[in-house]
Amino acid sequence: MADSSELRFATRLIHAGQGPDPAHGAVMPPIYQTSTFAFKGFDEPGTYDYTRSGNPTRAQLEACLASLEGGTHGFVFSTGMAATATMLSDFCCGDHLVVHDDLYGGTYRLLTEVVASRGIAVDFVDLRDLDALDAAITPATRAIWIETPTNPLMNLVDLAAVSELARARSVMTICDNTFLSPYFQRPLELGVDVVMHSTTKYINGHSDVVGGALITRDEAIAERIGFLQNALGAAEAPFDCFLVLRGVKTLALRMEAHNANALAIARWLEAHPAITQVLHPGLPSHPQHALALRQATGFGGTFSFRIKGGREEARRFLEACELFILAESLGGVESLIEQPYTMTHVSMPEEVRRRIGITEDLIRVSVGIEHVGDLIADLDQALGRIV
Repeated sequence: MADSSELRFATRLIHAGQGPDPAHGAVMPPIYQTSTFAFKGFDEPGTYDYTRSGNPTRAQLEACLASLEGGTHGFVFSTGMAATATMLSDFCCGDHLVVHDDLYGGTYRLLTEVVASRGIAVDFVDLRDLDALDAAITPATRAIWIETPTNPLMNLVDLAAVSELARARSVMTICDNTFLSPYFQRPLELGVDVVMHSTTKYINGHSDVVGGALITRDEAIAERIGFLQNALGAAEAPFDCFLVLRGVKTLALRMEAHNANALAIARWLEAHPAITQVLHPGLPSHPQHALALRQATGFGGTFSFRIKGGREEARRFLEACELFILAESLGGVESLIEQPYTMTHVSMPEEVRRRIGITEDLIRVSVGIEHVGDLIADLDQALGRIV
């Protein structure tokens, strides 16, 4: 087979890092559900010795994800937060991190309650403002943590500009690419050093497994991540790797459907009298629409909007939805809906939530691949409860 780097994206989803199993020719990578591998002889281990350190099923998933992001080294973990925690374990007392001030609530909690307790300084900065970023970097700054689009406010960070500034200051850049997946955005190609994913979301796409990934092109960074993955015992289990490998094969098809449905719903919501604002980078009304077109090839299936009213109106609306399931995750084939203020971002202090714009009127949707007409009809009847 041709070098996978020469293949188009949709083909690499099926074949990168994978091939018929050499033992029996299985077309789908088998699940090596074992903890231990036999040595070939005294003082002669085989390729694998213990699944925490390496496993054939995991190796195929890691190679596949590295190829999709345009990286050379991939590492998968038991959850997205395990991937994040492993990456942040590379920093120590006295180090300084600059983090985008609008980000997933679980990451915020980890940074403020765990990472900071180890003597690591964390500053939250609006990374849309390059001057503010430049001013925040100190001689102790080791890394910049980026989300784009952000969760849940759908703000964008100019990855090429931030990466250029970081390189000039010898600072690592790490980007959470969960919302767009490598199908629509590849941060490594824009200069970012490490890409992080919650593979629970779009990469797997079927809401039946949790996982995370880190991908890089840098040999030294890769060596350190590999060491930490093994030392911390945070790697993904073989069966979970199998599920993600199975799910990723349809990523291109699913992302096109998510993208088309979400954009159609965003346009419909903009015209609805019960909606005060739609936060979707694919809309010309989004203040960073031009950046979205420049650094990504699509907009994904997750976005947010604001309804008229507050907590009570939000409650009535969310409880009236029938097809949209009230749940916290995203990226599955089914449509989900939630209120970040009381759900995904409740771990943020209230004053922080309000300061950055996570208020009771904000609703986040993960648009699935159902028929868009049915999804709009569901939202329409639910919004009828508040107008």
